[in-house]
Amino acid sequence: MLYYILAVGDVVGEPGLRHLEKNLRPVQKLKNISFTVVNGENASGVGLTRDQAERIRDAGADVVTLGNHAFGKIQISDFLDDTPWILRPANYTGRAPGHGCGIFDLGGVSIRVLNLIGRCGLAWNADNPFTVADRFLKEGNAQFTLVDFHAEATSEKLALGYYLDGRVSALWGTHTHVPTADEQIYPKGTGYLTDLGMTGPIHSVLGIEPWQSVEGFLGGLPGRYKYPEGPCKMQCAIFSLDSETGLCTAVERVDIR
Repeated sequence: MLYYILAVGDVVGEPGLRHLEKNLRPVQKLKNISFTVVNGENASGVGLTRDQAERIRDAGADVVTLGNHAFGKIQISDFLDDTPWILRPANYTGRAPGHGCGIFDLGGVSIRVLNLIGRCGLAWNADNPFTVADRFLKEGNAQFTLVDFHAEATSEKLALGYYLDGRVSALWGTHTHVPTADEQIYPKGTGYLTDLGMTGPIHSVLGIEPWQSVEGFLGGLPGRYKYPEGPCKMQCAIFSLDSETGLCTAVERVDIR
């Protein structure tokens, strides 16, 4: 039996949240989606509040993943331990609150979701994502395993995909907010995409006002993040997973504008 898994790129600010709320459930219905993972670490621009997490959940997410801005809103520490459907990177220090991996039930089918962060140019002080993945794959049993790898370097994402090929159902990258066109199934059956992209304003630089980004590159002080008015996009991917093998049969990129 095939199960269709939807992975949604980083939700950026209030425009991204509103676009997700408007479009996620229609896409789920249209594409017969069984399970949805949404990266929500930029819902506040930098970080995630309880209210924003609940909005993403109410919009249709089964799991919300995070990344380098996991603790951008420090109040997340108050509820992360008690909210198993929000995952911060598993290779953060053991002193960090929350969970990096969870196993969820889908009508008798178990799905493991693992959130990892890259070290190349991003979280140099995190534990090795390769060896941490090894450890978590030995814990518990699941028919499907999904990995959100929040990383900067495309080489690190590709390498982890090959390393886990055949051992996880699907691995996708988040963080850059720019979608890649390399969706594929690795030789041993793992579905892969280097980066999903983002959910937020179309006419922006990674979700914020273009002039702010330009000002920063010119050496100025861009100030507090502002989000452009106007149309938004929801960039995501659908992974078709076979319950007989636990592996992927197809990957489809989706861009809802």
